[in-house]
Amino acid sequence: MTSDSLWQGWWGIPSMIVNPIVMLINIPQRLKVNKLPEPLPGAPRPPANPGKPVYLRPTILGVLIPAILVSLIVLMEKGDPEFAKAGDCIHNKNSIILPGAVDSNPDVEVVPCSDPKAEARVVGREDDTNDGEGVCRKSFPDADGYFTYKRGSDKYTLCLQSLKQKPGKISVS
Repeated sequence: MTSDSLWQGWWGIPSMIVNPIVMLINIPQRLKVNKLPEPLPGAPRPPANPGKPVYLRPTILGVLIPAILVSLIVLMEKGDPEFAKAGDCIHNKNSIILPGAVDSNPDVEVVPCSDPKAEARVVGREDDTNDGEGVCRKSFPDADGYFTYKRGSDKYTLCLQSLKQKPGKISVS
């Protein structure tokens, strides 16, 4: 049954919660069964063959299912701006050609600051507000841009400092 649960026990949301708990509860019970003595000779029938140990069966690969799911969730959320914090860098997948233009539908992702696509560094984050200009000007004077997000009651503002050279300015090394 443990072998079957490893393979088939992940195919529903309640099962994803209950299956690991049941597996952990079964471990001490299995240890107790392993300590039982051999059956006495002359029993009404011979004991059933337990088969291969669970770790030698192909169904042990079922343990990979939750590991893969957790990894996918972490990878998907890694680039999500909802989890951006001060010091992270972002990239807008929508290309804005004109300097100073406002993108009303940005497609922002978090990228490593060493990535050539990185356009701005997050200098601050304010939750429960989408007044980007007011919040960033007041709390983060080195910010020269902002990204706001609002869906339902979930809203936040990322105050940004551009990493790209601004038109008309000269950088001195």
